Amino acid sequence: MMIGYARTSTLEQIASLEAQKDSLKAIPCDRVYEEQISSVALRGQLRAAIDYTREGDTLVVTKLDRLARSIKHLGEILEELESKGVGLRILALGLDSTNATGKLMLNVLGSVAQFEREMMLERQLEGIAKAKAQGKYRGRKATAMIHKQEAMDLLAEGLSKRATAQKLGISERSVYRIVEIT
Repeated sequence: MMIGYARTSTLEQIASLEAQKDSLKAIPCDRVYEEQISSVALRGQLRAAIDYTREGDTLVVTKLDRLARSIKHLGEILEELESKGVGLRILALGLDSTNATGKLMLNVLGSVAQFEREMMLERQLEGIAKAKAQGKYRGRKATAMIHKQEAMDLLAEGLSKRATAQKLGISERSVYRIVEIT
């Protein structure tokens, strides 16, 4: 059985999520799990997808970065899948973990992906430091905490998260953060 997993980091990336789901259904995956959440957050649908797999199944993702946030995380996922007798396919790379070459390439590419992410974060921090030194950066306002009580009141009245966000002039993700915190 082919089990698909699709993920985007933000709620605004609807087109990317749809493209991933279309690719997974074209394989065809028998079941597709999806979520819109940061890779560093607790990903319930990834957990559900892994838990659902059985020996002989294959977990399918479109890209490596949709699955793992680091080489360590990738290793943990691969180890768990292997212990269950489950394979891993990454469509964009044409990789399949059920053979030795696929395992090697997954580890190499996972290392490269982690390196790229760390370099990007390093450049971002350098840019922020430079902007702060020039007085051009103050950071984002913690809008979620400013509107916490208002958001909770609106939600308690039965307003949806989207409507609450619109009424307060904050992002829908901020409303989700407020709910997660409380």
